[in-house]
Amino acid sequence: MENTLKVERAILNLTQGELAEMIGVSRQTINSIEANRYVPSTVLALKLSAIFKKPVNEFFTLSEED
Repeated sequence: MENTLKVERAILNLTQGELAEMIGVSRQTINSIEANRYVPSTVLALKLSAIFKKPVNEFFTLSEED
């Protein structure tokens, strides 16, 4: 899975820590998602969707390996 989380976060001028606090996870979790080392749960993806005001599939996409 690939994502544009870092770009979306920058558009809102949020640090990893600020975004993490908003959705109730650690900064390290945000870092891992941005680096494609961690695939978020559906609940976490929906929380991100609410913050970015975009559908989940606009910032998460399947890669060829998926």
